[in-house]
Amino acid sequence: MSMKPAIVVVAYNRDKALKRLLNSLESADYSGFSDITLVISIDKSDSTEVIETAEAFSWEQGEKRVITHPERLGLKKHILGLGDLTEEFGSIIMLEDDLFVSPLFYHYACAALDKVSGDRQVAGVSLYSHKFNVFARLPFDAADDGYDNFYFRFPSSWGQAWTKDEWSAFRSWLNEHDGEDLHGNGMPAPAAEWGSSSWLKYALKYAIEEGKTWFYPRISYTTNFFDEGEHTNEAVTDLQVPLSLGKKREYCFSLYEESGAKYDPYFENEALPFQSDIYGLKRRDQALRDGCFYSSEILPFKIKESFGLSLRPVDSNVLFRIPGEGICLYDPSEKTGKKHKESARLEKYFYPGMNRKKIMKLIGDRFEGYFK
Repeated sequence: MSMKPAIVVVAYNRDKALKRLLNSLESADYSGFSDITLVISIDKSDSTEVIETAEAFSWEQGEKRVITHPERLGLKKHILGLGDLTEEFGSIIMLEDDLFVSPLFYHYACAALDKVSGDRQVAGVSLYSHKFNVFARLPFDAADDGYDNFYFRFPSSWGQAWTKDEWSAFRSWLNEHDGEDLHGNGMPAPAAEWGSSSWLKYALKYAIEEGKTWFYPRISYTTNFFDEGEHTNEAVTDLQVPLSLGKKREYCFSLYEESGAKYDPYFENEALPFQSDIYGLKRRDQALRDGCFYSSEILPFKIKESFGLSLRPVDSNVLFRIPGEGICLYDPSEKTGKKHKESARLEKYFYPGMNRKKIMKLIGDRFEGYFK
């Protein structure tokens, strides 16, 4: 039987953001579906406008349920409580209020949930598709293997869907590990240090320790306005991505074992012949295993092979063995007399049009924003 997840909206005190999300939900395509439940859950705040917006919103696809919490929960507790709605509905799509959905988001989510149902290797379905490595602060693109999805050992919080089984497995793990120090064992250090309101850092550690992965779309079905709120003092556009705006169609999804696009928590391709640290983050976190590794850094180790830095996405340079010296395969067991040298190789690769004039203009604009 095809999945028909409830839509769960997480709101707090951003009235304009909630209106924008609800308008995008109202405009989406639900053809072929009926009786879709919409839950709008509002954490306690001083904003009465958010409650008024939720109550006034007309939902024509099925039941609308508005939940108002009498006491402040905080984001982590709020998300965890709403995830438990999978027990009632069987599956849910969860959307925080600063998101915006593609008209096809519901069709994609249902098809993806159907595909992964029963696959214990998958921890959840993402509606968002990353174009930005949040740890390296540099662009990211997954290799195109011919399918409409790829696999990423990184949980989604900007539009995600779970089945009851996927959520309960995470909840069981969290009951044993909540409050633990999350550093080490392949966990990106910045993620381990996310604040106490973060549920996502636990979902990431769960995926790492349990060998789970997330099902991601090739083209995004949500985008993130990242409005001013609990985690930021101003709206930013770093996390905006192109939305799928095409017509309803049949998807060509891969199973995990069929996929040629599998990425680890550091946004590195797991399919390369040796471990990949092209962004240089694993070495920083002392997360590299023994043995050779790929890196774009200039390091004091023996170079076994080198590759160019011209094809996109970046890991294609290794996959297609492009000649050059932009990415090196290092053997850390053999040191050389050279010193580690800071390099702007990746910045030049990702931002080829960033000349001196543009750099100075960007710096000036950023400084002006800081002083304001």
